Amino acid sequence: MFEIRQSEEGVIALSGRLDASHAARLEETLDAVQGPATLDLAGLEYVSSLGLGALLKTQKRLMGRGAGLRLRGLSPHLREVFRFSGFDRIFEIEGA
Repeated sequence: MFEIRQSEEGVIALSGRLDASHAARLEETLDAVQGPATLDLAGLEYVSSLGLGALLKTQKRLMGRGAGLRLRGLSPHLREVFRFSGFDRIFEIEGA
């Protein structure tokens, strides 16, 4: 199961398992983001390489506009995934 929720403050919360079958839905959601945004990953249990690719594609697009994604709520496991992939140097991660 994978869920995407957006708060009134504009925070996009992801929960469940972001695998290949859900990456396109995330990409659709992120394509609508036009400025700085915060992704709350506290409920995210797993992210596949396609999920990471959707995040990276959005980050590159936003950085070209002088904006970007801020990530928060990463579990220790997801922090390791982001560190090993080098994404911790690409994304602003709160509490890192």
